[in-house]
Amino acid sequence: MDYKDYYKILGVDKKASQDEIKKAYRKLAVLYHPDKNQDNKEAEEKFKLINEANEVLGNPEKRKKYDELGENWRQFEQGGTAPGANPWGGTTDQSFHYESDLHDIFGKADPSDYSDFFEQFFGQRGNRSSSKSQGGRGGAGSTAHFKGNDYETEMEITLEEADQGANRTLQLEEDKLRIATKPGSYDGQLLRIKGKGGKGSSAAHRGDLYVRIRVKPHPQFIRKGNDLYMTHTVDFYTAVLGDDIVVKTLIGQVKIKIAAGTQNGKTVGIKGKGMPIYEKPDVYGDLYVQIRVQIPENITEKQRELFEQLKSIS
Repeated sequence: MDYKDYYKILGVDKKASQDEIKKAYRKLAVLYHPDKNQDNKEAEEKFKLINEANEVLGNPEKRKKYDELGENWRQFEQGGTAPGANPWGGTTDQSFHYESDLHDIFGKADPSDYSDFFEQFFGQRGNRSSSKSQGGRGGAGSTAHFKGNDYETEMEITLEEADQGANRTLQLEEDKLRIATKPGSYDGQLLRIKGKGGKGSSAAHRGDLYVRIRVKPHPQFIRKGNDLYMTHTVDFYTAVLGDDIVVKTLIGQVKIKIAAGTQNGKTVGIKGKGMPIYEKPDVYGDLYVQIRVQIPENITEKQRELFEQLKSIS
């Protein structure tokens, strides 16, 4: 059985950080999950390999031991290591037992879930441990616990819902989950719902559900952090003479004053009329209004005369 390159299975470099490995695993797990690939044997096998790779590379200690042995696993399988030696480097006075040390190295998971490579790698040592008593370390009396897979999905909301909070109902296998967001939610935010992921060895070992928030673009407002930006058009006469105008915000209308002689492109700030700051009640960002001055395209003869008079006076 050939050596399995867990890094290649997850599509990461051997120097990848633990965070990069975690992201790669989650992305592939969602892509090849059985719920999305029913009756697809190829996807099922791929899903198993992805989980096997993550079981090893997702834990720094297990990853280190895997890296130390690497492609030399066959030499150890064929007896290239003396009895009592430590297969991960160095020596020890204790012999290496399949079932007990398998738990130490790869976690308390069911070995049958792993690939043929994994089973062949530890196969001979499995025979050696069969004579251990039930009360012995890692013997038949031990209980194998494993955590279920984490799931990730996306939830799309409007900017208004990001401002005020939103509710959605998600169908997850046999469960209907009500997801609520708080005011100030932002694009890319990741919500964790504990114990609503894949089934583990028990209810206490279920995985988690991660819901990534996606905020739809708004036709009027642009969000930058907790501040909002918009444009508002005023006529030429308001810009020249000044006046009060009404501006629409996410939660209503507000009156602002346009000073006489306002130039095209000037920005007016309105304090506290931006987005609510997440988990900080009654604290808000600001709203910035860029003024666009609309020049009249068609004027009457009388208006032209008046403009000519203004021009001569100026």
